[in-house]
Amino acid sequence: MDHSRAPVLEALEEFRRRGDVAYGPPGHKQGRGADPRVVQVVGEGVFASDVLTLNGLDDRRESQGVVGQAEDLMADAVGAGRTFFSTCGSSLSVKAAMISVAGPGEKLLISRNAHKSVIAGVIVSGVEPVWVHLHFDADLHLAHPPEPEDVRRALREDPDAKGMLLISPTDWGTCADIAGVAAVCHEFGVPLIVDEAWGAHLPFHPDLPAWGMDAGADVVVTSVHKMGAAIEQSSVFHVQGELVDPDVLKAREDLLGTTSSSSLVYLTLDGWRRQMVEQGEELLGAAIERAGRVRAAVEGIEGLGLMGREVVRPQGAFDLDPLALTIDVRALGVSGYQAGDWLRTACHVDVGSADACRIGVRLTHGDDDATKALLVESLRRLAAEAGSLERRAPTHLPQPGALELRNAMTPRDAFFARTEQVPIAEAVGRVVAELVSPYPPGVPVLAPGEVVDQQVVDYLTSGVAAGMLVPDAADPSVRTLRVVAR
Repeated sequence: MDHSRAPVLEALEEFRRRGDVAYGPPGHKQGRGADPRVVQVVGEGVFASDVLTLNGLDDRRESQGVVGQAEDLMADAVGAGRTFFSTCGSSLSVKAAMISVAGPGEKLLISRNAHKSVIAGVIVSGVEPVWVHLHFDADLHLAHPPEPEDVRRALREDPDAKGMLLISPTDWGTCADIAGVAAVCHEFGVPLIVDEAWGAHLPFHPDLPAWGMDAGADVVVTSVHKMGAAIEQSSVFHVQGELVDPDVLKAREDLLGTTSSSSLVYLTLDGWRRQMVEQGEELLGAAIERAGRVRAAVEGIEGLGLMGREVVRPQGAFDLDPLALTIDVRALGVSGYQAGDWLRTACHVDVGSADACRIGVRLTHGDDDATKALLVESLRRLAAEAGSLERRAPTHLPQPGALELRNAMTPRDAFFARTEQVPIAEAVGRVVAELVSPYPPGVPVLAPGEVVDQQVVDYLTSGVAAGMLVPDAADPSVRTLRVVAR
């Protein structure tokens, strides 16, 4: 296929050339009605590019197939059977993938490090999750993805499960053995969905971990806004093989998705695909080399512990994304929360994620030597000045297996049950009825239907005191917890 083309961008250029005047949405009329104060901040191009697909970029019948052509080019670029664009982020795409594999009351194996959007999909759909638990690294206090044998054991115990949802890469850059898990799933005749939100870049350079389609997954969801160059909410999901019908997948996405898709999302997805096909290996090669220099510099900073390929081992990670830098700050006597806050305040450096032990930063092809130098210098300053930061009581980190809680109800039944808000100390032994997700990265510590235990209470209460944010809980201070009423 001709990857020098960008059908959505071409259609926008043609729209402008024709000088069409639209008498439907968006109401700002390509910026003419936008508040000039807003235009001054975001630029005229944002509004001028915000055009409907129907009777805008394309005609009423979509006879030009503008978006379809762009999706076909994306599929060809990454070797997928079919590809679909989503303008509601991978939070929607992963839900569409889930309900294309399992329906209400049916079982789906799900890696327990799933993002809150996956748990939300379980609640909305009525799918019954079968949690596949992780391998916990007691030294790093970090969970690594399930291995093929974990999935095999789960499928033997629940042979009526309709498929498996695996998260890879994780929020900290560790990757699962997708090929091994896919082989196990296919041995049992069920599909594998990979939530590869952090892996949009993986198909475009040989020195990056294998990406889901190449490794045999049936459906792969990617957030191009995370590691690619499309705007926020830009998501793509890919399908191959015969275990998931692409027409069913598209229908499920249509059920959940917006009827007012953003041309801004479509055109940036289209342009990113062209950029990656034409320049991706060169751009990502430079990013990998630059990340290597950052790693070498960070390894020389006393008090910082950089996670490297030592975690690639049995019961650990299968691979590691070199563009994800996970930096343990405990030796500085501070938490990751404090380190992230200090870097923002003192250095105007915003980290991607933080927890009690570490911070996480990601480099992409959008970084350059200037951003690399700023990051390294800021981390040096952090190490030098951490002694001046307030010493806070440590988070009571859970022991291995402590977060593998007993399920007393399905997430849907617990979420929609009659509930009550109780002091968190009184929640021990009760069935939680809400999501409790430290954010970022947004992986729930508690999912509806799980039985609360003391270790989890200690972890959450001490974590919030240390700087943990839990924005989705009814009480973000976690002094109280929503539980199923007795």
